[in-house]
Amino acid sequence: MKQHIRSEEEKATLRMKAVRRESTRPEILVRKILHGLGLRFRITKKSLPGTPDIVLTRHRTAIFVHGCFWHRHPGCRYATTPKTRQEYWLPKFTANVERDARKTAALKALGWRVLVIWECETRDLAALEERLRMEFNLPSLPSPAHQDGAEC
Repeated sequence: MKQHIRSEEEKATLRMKAVRRESTRPEILVRKILHGLGLRFRITKKSLPGTPDIVLTRHRTAIFVHGCFWHRHPGCRYATTPKTRQEYWLPKFTANVERDARKTAALKALGWRVLVIWECETRDLAALEERLRMEFNLPSLPSPAHQDGAEC
C-alpha cells in the first residue's frame, strides 16, 4: 500500500480547515440558553455587516461568540500566543482584533447593539444565563436557597 507523506504545511492546512466557522460548541450553548429564556433569534445573518453569529431582530442585538484564542480575549488564560512562528501568528491575531472592531463599529453605526460572548464564558452556563438575563432585562432566578422556601 502506498503511503502518502504530508509536509508540515499540508498538515497545518488540514488542521486549519478543521476549525469550524459556525455552529461551534460555544455558539450552540449560547443559542440553547437564549432559546430557554424565550428569546428568538436568527443565526449567521449575512445581510448585516460582519455576519453576526446570532441576531435578535426584536431586540436589535447582534451577538458574536468569540473564541478566546483567535480573538485575543484580554486577560484570559486561553488567549495564549504560540511560541513558534510568531511572525505568522501575531499579524493574524492583530488582523482578527482589528476586524472585530470594524464589525462592531459598523453595526453600532446602523443602530445595533453588539454583544460579545467569549468562549470561556460558556464554561459556566449559570453565570452566562444570568448575564444574558441582565442584558435583555429578564427577571433573575431566585438563588437555590430561596427556591425551597428556606429562610436566610
